[in-house]
Amino acid sequence: MSTKNPRRAAFDILLRIEKERSFADILIDHELSKELIKGADRGLLTELVYGVLRRQATLDHIVGQFSKQRPEKLELYVRLLLRLGIYQAFFLDRVPVSAAVNETVNLAKELAPRAAGFINAVLRSADRGRDGIRYPDPAEQPAQYLAARYSHPQWLTAQWLEQLGLEDAEALATAMAEPPPFTIRANTLRIGRDQLMERLGRDGISCTPTAWSPDGIRLNHSGAVTRLAAFGEGLFTVQDESSQLAPLFLTPGKGDQVLDACAAPGGKTTQIAQLMANEGDIYACDVNQRKLRLIRETCDRLGIRIVRTFTMDASSPSNAIREVKFDRILVDAPCSGLGVIRRNPEGKWWKQPSDLEQLSVTQFAILENLAEYLKVGGTLLYATCSTSVIENEAVVDRFLVRHPEFEAEDLRPLFPQFAPLCTERGYFRSWPHRDGMDGFFAARLRKVE
Repeated sequence: MSTKNPRRAAFDILLRIEKERSFADILIDHELSKELIKGADRGLLTELVYGVLRRQATLDHIVGQFSKQRPEKLELYVRLLLRLGIYQAFFLDRVPVSAAVNETVNLAKELAPRAAGFINAVLRSADRGRDGIRYPDPAEQPAQYLAARYSHPQWLTAQWLEQLGLEDAEALATAMAEPPPFTIRANTLRIGRDQLMERLGRDGISCTPTAWSPDGIRLNHSGAVTRLAAFGEGLFTVQDESSQLAPLFLTPGKGDQVLDACAAPGGKTTQIAQLMANEGDIYACDVNQRKLRLIRETCDRLGIRIVRTFTMDASSPSNAIREVKFDRILVDAPCSGLGVIRRNPEGKWWKQPSDLEQLSVTQFAILENLAEYLKVGGTLLYATCSTSVIENEAVVDRFLVRHPEFEAEDLRPLFPQFAPLCTERGYFRSWPHRDGMDGFFAARLRKVE
């Protein structure tokens, strides 16, 4: 039996996220580490927190259909309790509606006793009226419809509509409201993908090869992968498939000098080392010194010896690389993360359109600063995990205008196996609903003079 109510723990975590802008994964890990929630309740806690965050706008929309007060006008405690109750009643098949209502009302009697009757009435009315819930007309108000139906900020659904049209944007909105796939990358310095899959199978882990990355494996049940013996032996690291493709486009080779300018947490850094057969030099830089420690720990676990770490603001000149000219530079630029919002769903509610413009200024400054550190004939790969044009094509276009010594290379003839993932301009752009991986962008720039 659990010694702590998982629903109460989920409420406490959601409350902290609302008040402090804390990150869900850190709070969940901290709660589970106490070992006060056991068995299936551990999974329920995680499901409730991430589910409410992913479906927040839809949950509020449903509440608004059955409450005389608009959801944003309700007290925070009441709003969170209603979200928890509605999520269980509408989105969790394994929780009976009666249990969803009763457990939420019991929690309300403890946390918001004056509102317990109101919460009970709204939950029961919503259950009775679920077939009559109305959403905006997708033909008349497509952005509002996608925002309410699939729970995303309206400014973001409007952006997706402009990029994709309604049918594709709805498919993307659907995918972005679902849990993401869990993908790892085989450490080919120690083991091949097929051999690793056999090893995982013997350990009871169900898995399949990724469709695009030659070293990727999708786990059908993630669990605590860091506890697996294969992880401790340095046979793999966790990395989404889209992220695994960026180092392939960089094409680092044995003996190269490579700069990974925004390296943390190090997934691409270690993959570059694999592609270099652990021969050459990689300068892994990041503005956050604490995150560099994570890179060093990962390199040690994977047996990688060619990575040097430096604290550096990639948008400003640095003594760490002042005398070096690189064969390859990877700029995995700080971005809005719009392509990975299903992994960090709390973040989508914190972002604003103005953030994209501010980030694009930083992204351009990074490219400007690093351009001089690349050898003539060298390759710079600009990448983000954002779906926005402002942070991607627009930044590259501005850079190319200012730097005629660079040209954008069309990835399609260079990597015909990845041509279906490329845009008409030859940039890599993956979409979760089409490609089964995170939203990602990459442009390959060559210094020609």
